[in-house]
Amino acid sequence: MNQPQRALGTFLEHARKADVLGQCTVGPQFRIQGDDYAVLELGPGDSLFTAVIARSLGASKTWLVDAGSFATIAIQAYAKLIHYLGEQGYRVPRMESAETAWDILKDCQAEYLSEGVASLARVSSSSVDYCFSNAVLEHIPKGDFPLLAAELVRVMKPDGVSVHRVDLKDHLGGHLNNLRFAEVTWEGDLFRKSGFYTNRIRYKEMVALFDKAGFDCQFPRVVRWETLPTPRVKLDEAFRDLSDDDLLVSGFDVVLRRKR
Repeated sequence: MNQPQRALGTFLEHARKADVLGQCTVGPQFRIQGDDYAVLELGPGDSLFTAVIARSLGASKTWLVDAGSFATIAIQAYAKLIHYLGEQGYRVPRMESAETAWDILKDCQAEYLSEGVASLARVSSSSVDYCFSNAVLEHIPKGDFPLLAAELVRVMKPDGVSVHRVDLKDHLGGHLNNLRFAEVTWEGDLFRKSGFYTNRIRYKEMVALFDKAGFDCQFPRVVRWETLPTPRVKLDEAFRDLSDDDLLVSGFDVVLRRKR
């Protein structure tokens, strides 16, 4: 997400699924619908580009929440993004007085919160219009996921919408090898602190957690393997009896709205 074209494309792709964009009558740009509009990104990763993109699209406030301070603060990266957005016809923040990435965040009315799920406590209730993440939810620690779902319900406005792309493949070979390990091993410090940790919450279980928290779920995209990429006999017994229908889901997009 530190490449301008990719960052903008990802933002627009998810925003279209959420139906939060309206095309301008002049120029190629899109604009977020509404004047008082707040955006939340979970897991911005190696850049804070979403803050600039959201501001260019008309957002009045942006929160970027991550599990650590992973994003680049090199102002040259943000200057490159702003130049790219300007070339595409978007209204971009002025940079004349910006000396650091933090100046740009301030100009964009954005906050970078880097204490994981606990950071959401700093976001006011019913304040977020649009939330999104891209291959992030599978990395939320398993024990924190119910809190994440509850916090998302709390911070979203009654008519807000949340869109998430979830990758259920193991993050080593793209199969189901992460399901081979017992819970006590996988959730131990060694694996939890590794770069390939995923929470192993499967499709139906994640849907049930969001439903229990108070979300209606829609699925514009569900991707399945044709056959199990890892033999069932090699899976830990906690996963061995799951249905093929559940195990064959390798990823999905989910659109969340608070239940009426």
